[in-house]
Amino acid sequence: MLWRLSLALFSLAAFAQTTSQTPQFAVFEQALTAAKPPADPLSARVRVSFTSRDSAETVEAFWDGASNWKVRYSPMRLGDYSFTVSSPDLDLEPKSGSFTSVPNRATTALDRQGPPVISPNRRHFVHAGNAQPWFFLADTAWNGPLLATAGEWDDYLAARVKQRFTAVQFVTTQWRTAYADEQGRTAFQILDSRLVIDPVFFRRLDQRIAAIRRAGLVPVPVMLWALTSKAGESPGETLSIPFAATLARYIQARYHAFGSLWFLGGDGDYRDEKAARWKEIGRAVFPPELARRPATLHPRGLQEPWEGLKDEPWIDYFIYQSGHGGNPQKWQWQAWRGPAQGWRINPPRPVIDSEPNYEGHISYQKQLIDAFAVRRASWYSLLAAPIAGITYGAHGVWPWMREPGPVLNHDRAGNAPAWRDCMAWPGAEAMNTLAAVITSIPWTSLRPEARLAAPTKVDGDFSNYIAAVLAEDRSLALLYLPSNPNPTLDLSLFGRPVTATWIDPKTGARKPGPRLQPSASATIQTPAPGDWLLLLKP
Repeated sequence: MLWRLSLALFSLAAFAQTTSQTPQFAVFEQALTAAKPPADPLSARVRVSFTSRDSAETVEAFWDGASNWKVRYSPMRLGDYSFTVSSPDLDLEPKSGSFTSVPNRATTALDRQGPPVISPNRRHFVHAGNAQPWFFLADTAWNGPLLATAGEWDDYLAARVKQRFTAVQFVTTQWRTAYADEQGRTAFQILDSRLVIDPVFFRRLDQRIAAIRRAGLVPVPVMLWALTSKAGESPGETLSIPFAATLARYIQARYHAFGSLWFLGGDGDYRDEKAARWKEIGRAVFPPELARRPATLHPRGLQEPWEGLKDEPWIDYFIYQSGHGGNPQKWQWQAWRGPAQGWRINPPRPVIDSEPNYEGHISYQKQLIDAFAVRRASWYSLLAAPIAGITYGAHGVWPWMREPGPVLNHDRAGNAPAWRDCMAWPGAEAMNTLAAVITSIPWTSLRPEARLAAPTKVDGDFSNYIAAVLAEDRSLALLYLPSNPNPTLDLSLFGRPVTATWIDPKTGARKPGPRLQPSASATIQTPAPGDWLLLLKP
């Protein structure tokens, strides 16, 4: 009996030493080996089903060269998981396995609380683990993962984390501003009428995306850039629907476990008859039987494609591009169209302007976009809809310029400085302030309320338009005043006196304001010239 007990204890000890463990919300990865490689690996379908005590999800594996496949999965729950591999095309080993999801001891909010998902009311994002609100503050680094060295990328991520950014938007293949990655490789080619993917390209990209997640930021990859140059390099516009869907499905399988928020298309026209192409691609990439991360499309400037796409089940949030203008028509669109209209579409989705004015970029009117224009665009867009998030861009960062100079295929944007020289620009620091202000108040309850600024007549040049939001219980209001030294406001909505606090949108410095009666025509004076935020509380 003693030897049997000893053998049992030995077996349990051996099992404990060899059982795979993956922290909750981290990435479990399993290598799979085919008996022999197929002639066209992209045509092979490999699905892996993961089952725990109270969940069951299926994801796709991806080809990683020769006879090698991999599957990645992120467990949302603690406990034991088992998986089974199935494929009508390949004989793969192992065919099954298991791991244990253990508490995540890392320190970022994503590690502790999980990646962002859509909130129950479909107005913003929340952490998957505890439903706490997650504020989308992205930086546009379209070329960053393609062109940055590992050291450069780590430096960049560390700087943006300090500035309170929570996400990074980037491109995952060659496109009109980067014909290849840092090593001269491309994500795909068309050879002999076949789509051919380069796993080496994607192994390098793995490292950059893993670094984003390790820094506590959410990856926001563009799968298929949809505006191309004469070279025809951008896949969203030049690939056939089957090839575009195959490429995007590969990217989805490879990176969904990193907690990504997807942009299926980048800078595309998805309106009218063009919507049919993207509906077909989206349904192929995000079929209902597969687990997936929230997805959307990134449209071209000042376009509103969502009415024709609102019933697509794979579109989880609405993105707009207010673009790089500076004339009154642009500001009117930013305040009254785009997000201001999109949040009223049913069924509702979070609404985000993911490409407002880039700091240091030349505007469509051939003027340099300064930090004030960045702040104005950001606050206008943010307060035009129930708050979900906003994106910032710096002209030297998004194309990843190592030296100052022109940007490929973007002559009208003006010469860009080196990316390191842009990291502490005042517009970027103002995003730090924006995040600090928003997350210090109950932002998920705020809704646009134009009546607060109704007595203020909007000038013809739109220079004094006031954006305003009010809490659903009328316990708080926040207004952005771009150039309003003596605004007149309607405070009758409160029904009681309110205390005013001025906030400098550049620095976050606060100045106490007066106690105001709930008058329908209350005039107030800003502390100094320039743009201000006004916080009102009963």
